[in-house]
Formats: sequence, structure tokens, C-alpha cells
Amino acid sequence: MKKVVSLLALVAIFIGLVGCSMDEGSGTKTSGSKSKNGKLKVGLSMNTLNNPFFVAVKEGAEAQAKEDKIDLVVTDAQNDPGKQLADVENLLQQNIDVLIIDPADSDAIAEGVKKANDAKIPVFTIDRQSNGGEVMTHIGFDALKSGGIAGNFLKDALGGKGNIVEIQGILGTNVGQFRSKGFNEVVESTPGFKVVAKQAANFDRGEAMKVMEDILQANPKIDGVYAANDEMALGALAAIEAAGRLDEITLIGCDAVDPAIEAIKSGKLEATIAEPPVFLGREAVKTAIKISKKESVEKEVILDSTLVTSKNVNEVKTK
Repeated sequence: MKKVVSLLALVAIFIGLVGCSMDEGSGTKTSGSKSKNGKLKVGLSMNTLNNPFFVAVKEGAEAQAKEDKIDLVVTDAQNDPGKQLADVENLLQQNIDVLIIDPADSDAIAEGVKKANDAKIPVFTIDRQSNGGEVMTHIGFDALKSGGIAGNFLKDALGGKGNIVEIQGILGTNVGQFRSKGFNEVVESTPGFKVVAKQAANFDRGEAMKVMEDILQANPKIDGVYAANDEMALGALAAIEAAGRLDEITLIGCDAVDPAIEAIKSGKLEATIAEPPVFLGREAVKTAIKISKKESVEKEVILDSTLVTSKNVNEVKTK
């Protein structure tokens, strides 16, 4: 009788061990994924969170994710293409259902997109595009149009003549390239404009301030400045104000982040171009949901851009 009891005990222990092993295997496979908790799981690879524009993109995405009760995993590449590739690889290991990428570099991110393709994970880009791999869609603003808006603003504000400075963004991104191209198309068609300086500050406020300081020292007469994003415009503004030349220079940025809006209201910044980042983040999550449901999405979604000046600064919605 004792032998029978012992045998039954051993069988029970064996079954228990097998059951635990199966549970652990199941947990590893579906940890945090839709199949385990019933929620859609979306990965969002941000190029940086050291910039108010991209922080607002993240906040918009998080707000939409909360409303729609989905799991959103966000990473920060800190403007490092190598780190972003590692971030993408890490997200793909987390059983995500859809991957959203805001590239740090349009060329470098192509490898990350291809890794998502190989893993059969739907992937799409926001703000900046990928120069390789297959994406379901791209959501962003018309950077070429925004550059043109900036050029035409300075053309109108200065009566089509004057010494012009362009502070460019990251030229390894399509946004940096097209914002510059759109601006220069207007400049080149305006005979009275003379570009006295053109330099990249990589969408960074501190870098733009240093660049502008050097340009101010080298050029006693500057009439207009275009900075390809508001962070650089605010950096340039700090240099211009410190040099005591605020009244002689017309400055325009792009993005309509809160500090730029406040600078327009206070009369220190003449204009920006509204490309509301919160809306971009929200639209990204809405699109991820559509893709998860196998609904059709446009190959490219272009959100609207609007010139913001003291005349309409209180009317433009940025959130």
C-alpha cells in the first residue's frame, strides 16, 4: 500500500512540474502581448525625448493609447541611430503587435525597418521617413511646404529684400532636407534676398545659439533668420537678444511648441509654423489600431501646417 501511495505522489509531483513548465513557457511567449491580456501592444521608437516637439509627440501618443486602452512601449534613441536600431530590436523581442518609428536618421533606420519586416511585425514611420524597408504608411507634415511658408513669410515681412540667414536642421533626415529645400526655393526666386549665412545646428537649441552668435559677429547687417525648428529659433533668439539686435531681425521657426508660442505673444519671435506634435502622436496610435484590425491605411498621411504670427497666435490649436 505504501508503494502505491508513493507512486501516486511521484506522479502528482511530475504533473505539477510539467504544468509549471508549460505555464512558464506560455508566460514567456505572451508576456505583455495582446494574446495574454487582450490589449493591443504597440512599440514607439522615438528619435529623441530631449526636444519639446518630440516630448509632445510622445504625450499625444500616450494620451491616445490611454483612451483606447492599449499598451504603449516607448523608447528614446537620444538622437543616436545606433541606439535606435538596438531599441527597435528590443521592441521586436517584446511581442509587440505594431511598431511605430520616428527615425533619428532616414538612411540608418532602414535596417530597423527591415528587421521588423523579417519579424512580420507591421511597421510605419512618423515625422521623418525611412529610406529603406517596407512601411505600411508614413504620417507627417509637408516639410517642403513648411520651408516654403517660412520663405514666403520673410519675403512678405521684408518686402522681398534683405540679408538672410538659414539655420538648418539634421540634414540626414528628410525633414531637415525638405524644410531647407522649400525655403531656398523661395529665396532663390527672390532677387532682393542675399543669403549671408547658412549652417546646420541639428535641431538643437544650444547648438543654434552658438551658431547664431558666430553669425552675428561676422555679419553687422542681418534682416531675416529662418530656423528649421522652434528649438533652434529659440536658441537663435537668445543670441540675438543678448547682442541687442532684437529689433532689427525678423525671425521665424517651425513646430509651434509652447515656448515659441509664448515668444510670439511677448513680441520676441515673429512667427512659427504650426505642425502640432500632439496631433501627430495621437494620429500615430489611431493608425496603429487600424493596422491591427487589418483596416486599409493611406500610403502617406500629411497633416496640415499653418503659419502662426501675432495676428492668429491665440486662435491656432496646438493640442
